[in-house]
Amino acid sequence: MVLKAVKTGMLESNCYILGDSGEAAVIDPGADLEEIMQALDEHSLTLKYIIYTHAHFDHVAEGDKLRKETGAKVVIHEDEAPILEDPILNGSAIFWSGKSAGSADMLVRDADVLKLGNADLEIIHTPGHTPGGMCILIRTDSCIFTGDTLFRLSVGRTDLGAGNTSQLMVSLQRLMELGDEVKVYPGHGPSTQIGYERKNNPWL
Repeated sequence: MVLKAVKTGMLESNCYILGDSGEAAVIDPGADLEEIMQALDEHSLTLKYIIYTHAHFDHVAEGDKLRKETGAKVVIHEDEAPILEDPILNGSAIFWSGKSAGSADMLVRDADVLKLGNADLEIIHTPGHTPGGMCILIRTDSCIFTGDTLFRLSVGRTDLGAGNTSQLMVSLQRLMELGDEVKVYPGHGPSTQIGYERKNNPWL
């Protein structure tokens, strides 16, 4: 599994590039389209999916351009689709000139699986930061991409208009059902592990 992390944009969101058997997925393309395209070319990968863990603009800003460049499908949880196209809820009206981030090509639900080469990308619905926030679990590689649900020693905020603290707590407990060894790749900041967060994260 090819994995490249790119720190993007003024809010330093993490964009992840995954690859398996010639196929690629980009998770949360917040900015730096040129660097994403370069990584795809370097590893001879064909982009299949552009996956949004949630619709906040710092995670999706370059997704529409990336789709036009590659023909890849934009994927988001079905509960998040309305936020994607709303400049107030997606945050672009706060940090940038308000704009829609385009529409999604594929709407997914909890427990759906996206095939990427020989890898299975399992969708886990984790509402709280936003209603349709989701994580992407790859069991064979013992890793999960948590967007703005879980960070190293912190969790996603719930005061941005569509957040819900009670839902976030339920989502976090669901993630804590994973094994200690599972590597966590969050939407901001450094990577961590489920076991480390279980023991040290003050929100857990």
